[in-house]
Amino acid sequence: MDLNFNKNEDYNKLLRSDLNRRLAKVKLGGGTKRIEKHKAKGKLTARERIGYLLDSDEEAIEIAAFAGEDMYTEHGGCPSGGVVVKIGKVKGKQCIVVANDATVKAGAWFPITGKKNLRAQEIAIENKLPIIYLVDSAGVYLPMQDEIFPDKEHFGRIFRNNAVMSSMGITQIAAVMGSCVAGGAYLPIMSDEALIVDKTASIFLAGSYLVKAAIGESIDNETLGGATTHCEISGVTDYKAADDKDALDKIKSIMGKIGDFDKAGFNREPSKLPAKNQEDIFGILPKSRGDQYDMLEIIERLVDDSKFEQYKQDYGKTILTGYARIDGWAVGIIANQRKVVKTGKGEMQFGGVIYSDSADKATRFIANCNQKKIPLVFLQDVTGFMVGSKSEHGGIIKDGAKMVNAVSNSVVPKFTVVIGNSYGAGNYAMCGKAYDPRLICAWPSAELAVMSGNSAAKVLLQIEKASLEKQGEAFDAEKEKALYSKIKARYDNQISPYYAAARIWTDAIIDPMDTRKWISTGIEAANHAPIEKQFNMGVLQV
Repeated sequence: MDLNFNKNEDYNKLLRSDLNRRLAKVKLGGGTKRIEKHKAKGKLTARERIGYLLDSDEEAIEIAAFAGEDMYTEHGGCPSGGVVVKIGKVKGKQCIVVANDATVKAGAWFPITGKKNLRAQEIAIENKLPIIYLVDSAGVYLPMQDEIFPDKEHFGRIFRNNAVMSSMGITQIAAVMGSCVAGGAYLPIMSDEALIVDKTASIFLAGSYLVKAAIGESIDNETLGGATTHCEISGVTDYKAADDKDALDKIKSIMGKIGDFDKAGFNREPSKLPAKNQEDIFGILPKSRGDQYDMLEIIERLVDDSKFEQYKQDYGKTILTGYARIDGWAVGIIANQRKVVKTGKGEMQFGGVIYSDSADKATRFIANCNQKKIPLVFLQDVTGFMVGSKSEHGGIIKDGAKMVNAVSNSVVPKFTVVIGNSYGAGNYAMCGKAYDPRLICAWPSAELAVMSGNSAAKVLLQIEKASLEKQGEAFDAEKEKALYSKIKARYDNQISPYYAAARIWTDAIIDPMDTRKWISTGIEAANHAPIEKQFNMGVLQV
């Protein structure tokens, strides 16, 4: 191994260590004191509930663990959006579990909480996966009610989705394991079956204090909406559980009796590990996002037996396309090649840039995978489309539009891994969040933005410099350097993968060694939903 490999390895492994440190902090939710207070009530934490419910918590994947990271600081923060979401198996059946974390503001809903819950439901709807809600929430966080209550993608959309999923035949099971108040009370009752834990859980539209204020009635919360009330008098819930574990055991029993599902029929063979050492990825991936490297070396450490059958290998070389298997599943891979390549005409093309020929190749490959019913995997490290007179005269916009069209209209499931850069329209063409990947995750090395921090800072500096000079301010080299550093620092924060993950622009930041697990889990989920549409790209400027 050369010195550069060792430097890259050290740097990328430090990024992984930082990821693990951040995840450990996130998993504490509202902190150790609140966890102790929560458990003193005889309740399990949200993560303990999920861990007990799933067949294997280690094999599950977590969605949006960093939701809310460094957001709402003026309100005390909202770690993980106050809700834990995982895709795993219960009694051998894959499902998605959504558990309110009552150690974070009593499980109250912040704006990002709503977005995360809607993402969980979106995954369930797209893949026709059963969804289990473990409810323990004080409802909408009132100081921010205007950002969570009335709009289309706000709190009410959750109940609309409950109804839609029911009509689609998607199993929904809810266990009320703590507070369940106001509008939130509809979520478990719009599920197929609802459980409630005795003494520690309650459901009501208005608590005892509000009832007293509204109509003058004096009543305690247990009598108003406890387990006995709803299982014996109102009939709102279906089962009474003695404690958290009893409720979770009942869910396991229900899940164990669900019948088999219609399958999409994606091709799978027995899984094989990559023949090449996966850990080499840390040394191959450069420390600097601007440096070149061979993406083929990364692919060969992600796919079964390190076998990658390239499609149009000698054409459109700044995008690699080809067939492989990941954990046994057949996949079509579209990846940005990050080294300088030579075309058949003897011209040099920059790595990470999409040229007309590479866009054309990717479009054709997407169509082929749709024809063969093969899921698509996008490996992003893209700086954008090629610019300049030669590219414009050659129709780069037209070729780029064809690729975006193919990505948009693809009917096979798509999965996106942001390895490095994800800039500008390159993000779109390589199946960014706006293009409905079933799952989208990022490595700690990822950057998502319109352009790099360095480029953006130079553009913004010129604008700000011109504005200040117009106002008559003197502008020397020292002042220019200070302003540039300030702008770049602000922009660099926004291109961080953690900034994106906090806003659920990606589903997770993952250890590169977990990439195979994420893609395999995603395809297994997608296999629950047979493809019902034909691939059709509509009108094209050929």
